[in-house]
Amino acid sequence: MEVVEKKYITPEELRKHNKPGDLWISIQGKVYNVTDWAKDHPGGDVPIINLAGQDVTDAFIAYHPGTAWQYLDKFFTGYHLKDYNVSEVSKDYRKLYFEFAKMGLFDKKEHVTLYTLSSVAAMFAIVVYGVLRCTSVWAHLGSALLLGLLWMQSTYVGHDSGHYEVMSSRQYNKLAQILCGNCLTGISIAWWKWTHNAHHIACNSLDYDPDLQHMPVFAVSSRFFNTMKSYFYGRDLKFDALSRFLVSYQHWTFYPVLCFARINLYLQTFLLLFSWKRNVPDRAYNIAGILVFWTWFPLLVSCLPNWPERVMFVVASMAACSIQHLQFCLNHFSANVYVGPPNGNDWFEKQTSGTLDISCSTWMDWFFGGLQFQLEHHLFPRLPRAQLRKVSPLVIDLCKKHGLHYRSLSFIEANLWTLKTLRTAALQARDHTIPPQNLLWEAFHTHG
Repeated sequence: MEVVEKKYITPEELRKHNKPGDLWISIQGKVYNVTDWAKDHPGGDVPIINLAGQDVTDAFIAYHPGTAWQYLDKFFTGYHLKDYNVSEVSKDYRKLYFEFAKMGLFDKKEHVTLYTLSSVAAMFAIVVYGVLRCTSVWAHLGSALLLGLLWMQSTYVGHDSGHYEVMSSRQYNKLAQILCGNCLTGISIAWWKWTHNAHHIACNSLDYDPDLQHMPVFAVSSRFFNTMKSYFYGRDLKFDALSRFLVSYQHWTFYPVLCFARINLYLQTFLLLFSWKRNVPDRAYNIAGILVFWTWFPLLVSCLPNWPERVMFVVASMAACSIQHLQFCLNHFSANVYVGPPNGNDWFEKQTSGTLDISCSTWMDWFFGGLQFQLEHHLFPRLPRAQLRKVSPLVIDLCKKHGLHYRSLSFIEANLWTLKTLRTAALQARDHTIPPQNLLWEAFHTHG
């Protein structure tokens, strides 16, 4: 039998194939040309563009089921990556992943979706009853607060269904996404996938992670004070007079702004769905779902007896749901940040560095939707939330073994860390002569 000699490509040569129209990646040392596949990739083209030109084995393992490996051969270039090495951290991470797969943890969803959807349906019925049948302003206020909680729980189902199948088939899973995201919350699942996948891949990169790019309102790092380009949005994040003023007081405006954060999400949804420059998967379904929300929600509000109560209802429901927006901020705002594209060779390290867990009792898992285990979720995004608490000790042990920080704070502590980080940046925004520093360290050494 004739032996076929392997062809090799150097890491330097691979890095040249990292632009739209020329996208190569390496998985376990084999090099693949995914240029044409990027536009059809279920996770969008952004993750592929951000990671192109390097080995992406850990990211591929984290985001794809075992069935995905069979489709790689058609993209194989015939080249292997020269001097392909795997770090000890990656070896242990991959070993842990395959142990979870062997234990069947990725398939053990434990009816969480059924229970959550049932609670959402019950809450929706109570909200409608409270608005239509009750005359007390307190009943209307309670209905508004319950609606905010409903939005939180519905969002968790949308989030879960975006990472793995929570229903019996892909079609039903897509229906759950549209129902829980677009129809019930008014936020497009297409927008969520677009931004959320980019966030996971480039966790806490100031110029690649959209979840840290909140200029001109918030800045978690003084590096934003030199106008920075957002490679996600494709525009400059300018630090002008308005930005300086707003950022200078961000530790005071943080909570009030969060109360109305949903307005920005509604706006982002419309901008994406009605932008014909981008290829939006299932655009028609997403638009139809948004129309459902903007039919029932205004109609429900209009049933309240007067305008003061209508305003109260809208503000209270958004304020109640702001707890979820706060949670997302707590998980990342006070963690370590960096500038530049994500690196496929330090997947475990970057996820550990850029995330922060929120410690809570078991009975509160439903309230946080499993996302209080933020590091566990980032390392194993396809793992059902019912399993995150179970695997947490193993992740902690792996962090200890490799000298990586595992940060888990109480809800109050996480708020204090975030406020201190925002305050440090706010004080720096008032003085352009202060050079960029480690904001988390500075936060604990700032007085006045």
